[in-house]
Parts: sequence; C-alpha cells; structure tokens
Amino acid sequence: MDASAVVRLGAFALLSGVLIASFWRVVRHGRTHALPRLVAFEAILGLILANVPTWFSNPLALRQIVSWVLLASSGLLALHGFSLLRMHGGTSAGIETTTVIVRRGAYRYIRHPLYLSLILFALGVYLKSPGWLAGALLGLAVSGLLVTATVEERENESKFGERYREYMRVTKKFVPFVF
Repeated sequence: MDASAVVRLGAFALLSGVLIASFWRVVRHGRTHALPRLVAFEAILGLILANVPTWFSNPLALRQIVSWVLLASSGLLALHGFSLLRMHGGTSAGIETTTVIVRRGAYRYIRHPLYLSLILFALGVYLKSPGWLAGALLGLAVSGLLVTATVEERENESKFGERYREYMRVTKKFVPFVF
C-alpha cells in the first residue's frame, strides 16, 4: 500500500468519525431517515477518496467533461434547494425542522432536489474514474438516498398529513415528470 492510499484511508476514518458524530444527533431525535442517509454519505466519501488520484487526469476526455457538468449541476441544485428551504420552509432552526411544504422552484416538480443533487454529485465523482469499486460505492450511495427519501416521505406524511399526500400526487420523487 503506497503512502497516498494510507493518507486516503486515514482521511476516510477521520471524516467518517465526523459524519457519524453529526448524524448521531439526528438519529437520537428519532429521525430514522438519518441511518440510510449516513450510509449514502459514507459511500460518497469513499467514492471521493477512491477517485481523488484521477480527479484531474485527462481533463478533455468526454467522461471528465460530463463529470464536471454533473458536479456543477449538483452544486447549483443544492444551493437552490437549501435556499428555498431556508426562505420558505417556515423555520429558522434548520432544514430538518421545516413547518411548511415548499412548492417553489425545483420543489414544484420534485420532492427531493437535495437528494437528487447528491446523486448527481456521486455520479459525477464516479465518472472521474469508473471501475468496480467506484460502481459499488455509487450503487450504495444511490440506494441509501432512495431509502432515505422513502423513509423521509413517511415521516412527512405523518407530520403534514393530507397536504403532503397531495404534494406527492402532483410531484415526482427525483426526476420531473418521470420518477
């Protein structure tokens, strides 16, 4: 194992500890969607650290260009989603405690733009250096985010009742007009 791999493993261990500590607060308060979301974040972290050595190699290759487009799109969608939740979510305590169903911007078409941004991010990182390990981590990240969204929707149905069920009828989970 070379020095770069040792550093990446150490970074994974350290950053995993930080992720687990931050997610533990959410899990303690009974938010069950935090566990699959933690799995997704761990997989994305592993994907980043596995692919970082080739992040900037062959910059004009089509997959690198597509990767950068996905990464940029992910960032823009995340900024858009967070700003809408902060401006229209009905709380100043954070996005986990919104009191209003946001139906503006991306939320007009999809229920989980922030999770979609993470999927786009993971796909962009995967394209930096596709392979069996990266593919497995991408699959784990996407699966974790799908489970997270499903569990979170049940929590939101309990919290908002018929208003959320109606919102679910007129929007898609991740892809406008499709899924």
